[in-house]
Amino acid sequence: MHKNMLRQVEKSQTLLLNEQSRNMENSGKTIYKFGFGQSPFLPIESAINALRNNAQAKEYSPVQGILSLREKVATFHSVVDGVKRSANDVLIAPGSKILIYAIMAAFKQADVFVPVPSWVSYIPQAQLLGHNAVKIPTNFNDRWRLTPNQLEAALRAKPNADIPSILIINYPGNPDGVTYSAHELEQLAEILRRYNVLVISDEIYGLLHHKGEHKSLASYYPEGTIVTTGLSKWCGAGGWRLGVALLPENIDADFKETLLGIASETYSCAPTPIQIAACAAYEYSEVTKNYLNKQRKILSVIGNYCATELAQAKIAVLPPEGGFYLFVDFSPLKDDLAKRGILTSSILCEKLLADTGVALLPGTAFGMEEEHLCVRLAYVDFDGIKAMEYIDNCLEGKPAIEDICKKIVDGIDEIIAFLVNIKFN
Repeated sequence: MHKNMLRQVEKSQTLLLNEQSRNMENSGKTIYKFGFGQSPFLPIESAINALRNNAQAKEYSPVQGILSLREKVATFHSVVDGVKRSANDVLIAPGSKILIYAIMAAFKQADVFVPVPSWVSYIPQAQLLGHNAVKIPTNFNDRWRLTPNQLEAALRAKPNADIPSILIINYPGNPDGVTYSAHELEQLAEILRRYNVLVISDEIYGLLHHKGEHKSLASYYPEGTIVTTGLSKWCGAGGWRLGVALLPENIDADFKETLLGIASETYSCAPTPIQIAACAAYEYSEVTKNYLNKQRKILSVIGNYCATELAQAKIAVLPPEGGFYLFVDFSPLKDDLAKRGILTSSILCEKLLADTGVALLPGTAFGMEEEHLCVRLAYVDFDGIKAMEYIDNCLEGKPAIEDICKKIVDGIDEIIAFLVNIKFN
């Protein structure tokens, strides 16, 4: 084999950390799993039942997805976040990750702009396709949000205006848990329209906006925004691999045919039993509304508890607005950490895992520079079933939180104790 001709592709750091944590746990060490972002909740019961009852559905579906599912997805999103699309504008795939890849693969050449910190796969996917991946650094003071000035500066700096521009944004964000306001989206839309940018708006956490107030960029820039989403986060069904793309209503016919051609030559279709189960999940009802509201309240209470505790320890962290992540910046303690040889986010994570059992992902996984001492914390190491039952009664204060997610409370305490030890010993 000509090894020097192989592409250099690292494994996803989230999957690697999950594997490493599992191995340490199997060896008897207590691990606080703040590294892997997987929903702790079960899929909605109607979808579980539909999957159970349709395991025999073995036929291939149309490449674009089962019509009845596409109709339900279009209706669902028009209700929950105001994205008005028809079934013809919906594309179903085995996960939203492959959809994002397929959209970029439709172009022979593109400049792909990615605000960082960003989800771990955007930049590697762009690089795999031979595109020019352009990082746009954001910062804590701007809430890790892409600003209009940053966006315009990046677009102006393009060496070749004839090459298509693609922007990938994700909100509520992974790794930061922060979202965009309507005003912020309007400002970005103005610039995107002016420069004719195609946007992949990854809104996989949109339904987990903690107040249920998610706004889609597609409402402000409908002609140039492809929304990607799916069942993995709001429906707790990551392993089912059901992704959705909502295409612009008047999308270029050749572009759509190219997308479908890529789908037909790669994944063929999403698994048919999963698509049938998704039909049940996308049936918007009072049951669905209640299911979502419970998740939002649980995640908000736990996330804000973690953020408050860490902020009191002089760590820079923003309160979460959606999803189940915090992007924790240890830079205020940089000098104390440096005295112990902790100079990078990777060393920080290695030291925390070895000394405390707390598993976190370093900022480098999300496009940050090594010396920026930031990490992602996923606050999902708790029993989702128990939490759903508990929420009907009460979920306020440390005793209640400790009752349903003691490992999260203990893990946060371990981080704080580690920092106290660094500072005073």
